Amino acid sequence: MFIDYTQIDISAGNGGSGAVSFRREKFIPKGGPDGGDGGRGGHIIFKVDTNLHTLQDIRYRRRYKAENGHSGRGSNKTGKNGKDVVILVPAGSVIRKKGSKNIIIDLTVNGQNHIICNGGPGGKGNARFKTSTK
Repeated sequence: MFIDYTQIDISAGNGGSGAVSFRREKFIPKGGPDGGDGGRGGHIIFKVDTNLHTLQDIRYRRRYKAENGHSGRGSNKTGKNGKDVVILVPAGSVIRKKGSKNIIIDLTVNGQNHIICNGGPGGKGNARFKTSTK
């Protein structure tokens, strides 16, 4: 069966939160902040694959959600970034927002990809806000 039209719900991942942590060691009083930044959320990417000829694979999986970023930790450890979701489409696919006639992108060339939803940025840890005087 040839399927040339489908509707899907997509959402990018949220960024991880930054950490609030303070360095504590036995002989170092007032060690200072050392909270790490959060990781970024995953993107939703559409990519052209010339081996596909129909949207059948996409039609039966309606929801696509990228992974959220992980939170930062103490000792200036940055959180892990969320995994991106790559949706393979045939050449000549046109992507537009539901309810509008405006075309977001027309994917025609093999290997062409486009980020439709950007993942959220990670939060900043408290180590980012320290200065030489405070």
